[in-house]
Parts: sequence; C-alpha cells; structure tokens
Amino acid sequence: MDTVRTSTIMLTVLLLSTICYSQMTQGFKKHIISRDFISEGVAVGDVNNDGKTDILAGPCWFEAPLWKRHDIDTFKTYAVKTAYSRSFLNHAMDVNQDGWIDLIVMDFPGLSADWYENPGKKSGYWKKHRIYDYVGNESPLFEDVDGDGQDDIICADSKTNQMIWLQAPTRKTDTQWTRYPIGEKDVLGTDIQGHGLGYGDLNKDGYKDVFTKDGWWAGSADPRRPGWKFHPADIGEDCSQMHVADVNADGLPDVVSASAHRYGIWWHPQYKDDQGNIWFDHYTISFSTSQTHSTAMADFNGDGYPDLVTGKRYFAHLERLNPSNKATIDPGSYEKPAIYWFELTPGKKPYWTEHLIDDDSGVGINLVAKDINGDNRPDIIVANKHGIYFFENLMGK
Repeated sequence: MDTVRTSTIMLTVLLLSTICYSQMTQGFKKHIISRDFISEGVAVGDVNNDGKTDILAGPCWFEAPLWKRHDIDTFKTYAVKTAYSRSFLNHAMDVNQDGWIDLIVMDFPGLSADWYENPGKKSGYWKKHRIYDYVGNESPLFEDVDGDGQDDIICADSKTNQMIWLQAPTRKTDTQWTRYPIGEKDVLGTDIQGHGLGYGDLNKDGYKDVFTKDGWWAGSADPRRPGWKFHPADIGEDCSQMHVADVNADGLPDVVSASAHRYGIWWHPQYKDDQGNIWFDHYTISFSTSQTHSTAMADFNGDGYPDLVTGKRYFAHLERLNPSNKATIDPGSYEKPAIYWFELTPGKKPYWTEHLIDDDSGVGINLVAKDINGDNRPDIIVANKHGIYFFENLMGK
C-alpha cells in the first residue's frame, strides 16, 4: 500500500513538474478575443481615450479590459477555407491629429489602403478615407520615414512596380498622403505580390534603408529625394516582414526573416569585403511550422536581446487543391495553427531557443508585439482566419 501511495505521489509530482515547466516555457496567458474570421491584420491603441489599450481588427474594435466588440464598419465574417477578408494589414494611429486613434486597413495585395476616422464621442460607423489605390508587396510597413513623429507607409506601387513611401498628413486636420518614389520601376521585389520587406540601417551610415530579399535601397538625409541607390543582394527566400538585428554581435546589422508560404525561419548574417560591399549568408532558425506570413521582434524575456515571434498563417492560400494529386499547394496547410517565440542568445556562435506559445491560434499578415496591459512586458496580439487573440506576457511574474 505504501509503495502504491509513494508511486502515485511521485507520478503526481512528475506531472505537476511537467505542467509547470510547460507553463514557464510558454510564458504567456491566452485570451480569446473572438473566434470569428474578420481580418488578417490587427492593431492596438486607446480608441476611446480611457487610458486602456484596445484591440482593432478590420471592421471592429474591442474595448479593454473585457473586449466588448464595437463596429467600425459593416460587420462581416468570412469562410476560412474558401475566402479572403478585405482586411490584410492594420495599423492604429491618429492620422488627422485630432486626439483620437484612427485605423488604417490594407485591402488585398495590389489594391487600396484606407483609413477610418475615429468619430470620438459620436456614435456610428467611422468615416472611410482613401490613402492610396495601388498598394503592392504583401508586407507593407508602417514606419516614421521622415522623422516627424507620424508613421508613414512603405510599400510597392502595384500600378508601376516601383518601391515608394507614402508620407502621412503633416498638419492637423489634413488628410492628404503624399507619394514619394524610392527606386526605379520594375526592380525585383516591387511587384504586386512581392514577399519580403524591411526597413533599417544596413550599411551603418546613420540612415535607414529599405530592403527586400533581392537587395536594398540606400537611405540618405533626405528621404524625399527620388532614386535611392539600389544594391542587389541575396537576402534569402520569399518571406514576410524582415527585421534588422546584430545576431552574431559582430557590429554588423543582420537580417531575420520567415517564409510566407513554405517552411523556414532564418537569420542572414551580414559580411563586408575590403571594398565595403555588403553580402549575406543564410542560417536556419527553425522548420517547425509553415506559412509564417507575419513576424515581429521584441525582448519578451527581459534579457536585453530582441526575440522573434511568428507562427502559422491558417490556410494562407485557402484550401487550394492541386488537380494532379489532390494535395494542397501550400505545404503544411492542415497542420495546427501554432505560434512560437524564438529566444535569441547572441554572440560569435548565436543560437535561438524555440518556445511553443500555442497551437490553436496562429498568425495573420501582421501581428503586434507590444505591452498593452501596462506591465512593461511586450504582449502578442494576432488576428487571422482562426480568430483574434491576445497573449499576455507573464515572464518574470
């Protein structure tokens, strides 16, 4: 009897230890905001100016802390395996600088970008304004290109196949966005459905550059000037958002990216020859999941180093079948919609530690890694065909 009791206690302790380890490894608490497929883009901001950070996704915003749904536009859900939403990427910012957070929504790649004007204390749908008709590349970026404190848009012009940036309105009550060309037309990576886009100082001259997997346009003191010089480079395969980080601690900016529709998460160390020419190598971080169509970097565990978060975009290309063998075109389409964070330990021999956060959520086309509950830890917010989720960072608690 004592032997049985002892064995039972030991088994219980072992199970509890396993559970505790799993929770500590994941380090996040999952909050289900919605199970509806309404958007593959997501944003955060204090919509009603009550001091709490809310979640915005396509036609809705969800009021913190109970996440009550409010409609920005006509509410519509989509079929997961057979339809795309009309909300691919989202971004929250006060476009007209009236003191109320507005919402930018990007349509299907190659189509328009629009912003919805927050009515403030008034009720009803938000007024829709056109930003630009031809937004190409599948990972447009929201960055303050001109340093005026307002986020601008970096994208391809899907009508001219040219990399451009769209300057946000510079004055209060102004709603006009201004187009500035970055490079020549028909350069690799500037097509409607180009995969991979990044913004950062690759050559360490003090100015941020725009880059795709095929090369980079050198920034300068005046981002409004046309004809940024293009430098061809092999920075990996088709991917989603591309990030700059000194992974191997050699003082040179490296690039981190993840495959949009296949397997592969990578980091690309930068090297320079004696003439100052830049080139990149390629190292794999993980092959655990496919269709990692959105990524973000933040210091999740508070060790001072940037970590990576990404996951599976649920049915990125719908349930498309190959007529010859009835197999789905995208690899891993039927795998669980997992989300991971990859812990970076930089150095001469850097390594990434993979942590599974959840396998019933995944990512969309953009995600948010930002503290939204005021505890100074970056949280993770995603929206995709599987729903809308907030992963509360518990590491260190």
